[in-house]
Amino acid sequence: MTIQTILIHQAFVSKNEPGGTRHYELGRRLVAQGQRFTVVASDVSYHTGKRLVKNPRLVTETCLDGIRLLRAYTYSGVHKSYFSRLLSFLSFMATAIFAGASAGTPDVVMGTTPPIFQAISAWMLARFHGCPFLLEVRDLWPEFAIDIGLLKNRALIWLARLVESFLYNHADHLLVNSPAYRDYLLKRNVAPERISFISNGVDCDMFDPNDRGDPIRLLYNLGNKFVVTYAGALGMANDIDTLVRAAQYLAPRTDIHVLIVGDGKERKRLEDFSKQLGLVNLTFTGPFPKNEMSSVLAASNACVALLKNIPMFTTTYPNKVFDYMAAGRPTVLAIDGAIREVIEAACAGIFVLPGNPRLLADAIIDLADHPEEAISMGIKARAYVVRHFSREEHAQQLADLISGVVFNASWI
Repeated sequence: MTIQTILIHQAFVSKNEPGGTRHYELGRRLVAQGQRFTVVASDVSYHTGKRLVKNPRLVTETCLDGIRLLRAYTYSGVHKSYFSRLLSFLSFMATAIFAGASAGTPDVVMGTTPPIFQAISAWMLARFHGCPFLLEVRDLWPEFAIDIGLLKNRALIWLARLVESFLYNHADHLLVNSPAYRDYLLKRNVAPERISFISNGVDCDMFDPNDRGDPIRLLYNLGNKFVVTYAGALGMANDIDTLVRAAQYLAPRTDIHVLIVGDGKERKRLEDFSKQLGLVNLTFTGPFPKNEMSSVLAASNACVALLKNIPMFTTTYPNKVFDYMAAGRPTVLAIDGAIREVIEAACAGIFVLPGNPRLLADAIIDLADHPEEAISMGIKARAYVVRHFSREEHAQQLADLISGVVFNASWI
């Protein structure tokens, strides 16, 4: 039997766009195994806010490496304000239902959160089609929003937790990509047999650890400097202010340069902040599509991952860290918890306390002053991620999970 899956994912990213490509990488492997995989996504980039379709219609259909991709019309205000972001979420929730209802009859509908609104669309479509609803939890919303101070209104917090509980209770099965998320769901009284863990990870073949990234070094006039790169979202949670402050401490070291690669709501403010500090050792490059990130990371001697110092962020498995490891580059990690355990088990970098720019700068200087140690960490990082976090293995796990959900296998 050929299984058909519909995934509802507003922020789905192809290899030609900036951002995390987990679902593209998994989806094309499911297709290669003979499954049918349909993605209902926004026609507006979640990372840049730009429309991805030249002549937008309510639903625009394309094919991407065997994946059937339905771009649903979405209000393009994702980066304008929090209210316009909410409108963007709600508009996609509505158009995704229409797109999914007209996409044919699936064997399973998969929702992913955050944003949580699209998971409601997935649940409604599963009920409409009379098939199982598989809910993937990629971040702990609304707990992250509450911890970071983004969600403060008590009534809204109550409503958000009500929606969260509804989805957990009505999903036929739940999938998490960090082991700490499983612990969270268990505390929310989700039965352990209803939870599966398929780790975040990376397509290691996308990265060449032996590449030196000469075109990127030439493009940004980096010469033989020790290049430290942050690659990812520039949002409220990402604590890029700490990295900018670290660059201020690094200013006397003219042999060290910081690249900030990515886009997001905070980008303009951060660029203005950098200019106010007079930093010439820091460059905001803007976003690169995923299929060019190999060259960007190849030009780096080390990479940085950081989040704000709040308790819930200790549960995450950030995409970027696995990309850094696959590129064979050491990570300066300012995130405690689950991902710290990975970096330390692999001997793949240096952990520093989150939110401390001085410690971050000192760790970067330590790697710059000991380049052989940095190279050794990168080699260990690559070997570890190939062994433990390969997309090939994760795709097989997902294929087995989907089959189990569809056929109600007793092992789930």
